[in-house]
Amino acid sequence: MPDVLVRDVEEKVLSKLKSRAKKNGRSLQNELLQVFASLTDGDSLSDEETADKIRNALRGRKHSDSAELLREDRRR
Repeated sequence: MPDVLVRDVEEKVLSKLKSRAKKNGRSLQNELLQVFASLTDGDSLSDEETADKIRNALRGRKHSDSAELLREDRRR
């Protein structure tokens, strides 16, 4: 597996990463591997990007009025 070298990490950042690793019972290296993996798993879009993606997928479709469906449900 290839290695990655990160230079000039701020002390504050390194300290937080070490604390996080300790809290999770991992070495600093394993914690960083977990962070990298979580950043690349699945669809890691921001909430705004996710909303835009849904809006774009639904664009141009005709949607029924949900108020009528809610009234029907409440009548049951």
